[in-house]
Amino acid sequence: MPITLDQAWAFLCNPANLSKLTPPEMNMKIISGAEKQMYAGQVIQYSVTPLPGFKTKWVSEITQFQDKKYFIDLQLYGPYAFWHHKHFIKEIDGGVEMEDIIDYKVPFGLLGQLVHPILVKPKLESIFKYRTKQLETIFGKYL
Repeated sequence: MPITLDQAWAFLCNPANLSKLTPPEMNMKIISGAEKQMYAGQVIQYSVTPLPGFKTKWVSEITQFQDKKYFIDLQLYGPYAFWHHKHFIKEIDGGVEMEDIIDYKVPFGLLGQLVHPILVKPKLESIFKYRTKQLETIFGKYL
């Protein structure tokens, strides 16, 4: 993103901004935990509709937080059997680079594994494409 590290960090560490980066059809609503800037130990609860007709509660904990470098959220309750999401940010020439690394496991054993490549993985890819597009709309495109 063609912005300063301080600008990027301030936006990314405000839990209320997550809804700006989530596709509208997911109907993401923060229930609690977004009243303060992000910190290690923070628990954020929200509702989300990851698939049409499937509304669920998602509870995440910010397990690690290093100012202007990274933060990690871990799903405590939600649609995945396991979800561990690392957000890294670093200053580069003319802006900042953000990198997301996600380790996850789908629920429902073999059935979950069967639907993963046709339903879950494409949905995750579309969510992160949307997120990239939104960040470019808000902050401009890095050239």
